[in-house]
Amino acid sequence: MGFDTHLGEGVISSEDGQRYPFRAEEWRQRVPPHPGQRVDFEAAQDHAKAIYVIGGSGSMVADKNRIVAALLAFFLGSLGIHKFYLGKTTAGVIMLLCGTIGWFLILPGVINALVAFVEFIIYLITPDEAFQHKYVEGDASWF
Repeated sequence: MGFDTHLGEGVISSEDGQRYPFRAEEWRQRVPPHPGQRVDFEAAQDHAKAIYVIGGSGSMVADKNRIVAALLAFFLGSLGIHKFYLGKTTAGVIMLLCGTIGWFLILPGVINALVAFVEFIIYLITPDEAFQHKYVEGDASWF
């Protein structure tokens, strides 16, 4: 039903309509919980434990491939396409504007291309798990 990432607490509902609070340590997935996910869990008195996502349709945030993100940063990075791929829309719009109309002023376009290249390198050398944690699940929009 809901999850507060700052508090590390959430509430899920069972098929019979009963609600169970849970803590982040009971969540067994790498991607944080999202409303609408179908889950399986153990009901322990008044809370849920050992919570797993079931089915593919309930997961709203999927793992993103760091190689795909790196290639997008290399080939289309000055347009911010890799940011959109990672779900960082605001950063993507900034890069898109700097990569299109920013070239009229020259400097924003050059800086934008350098940022994209640096991110290409970072994405390539970052291990998969760290990439998922920092750039997909986390709030990191820039290197």
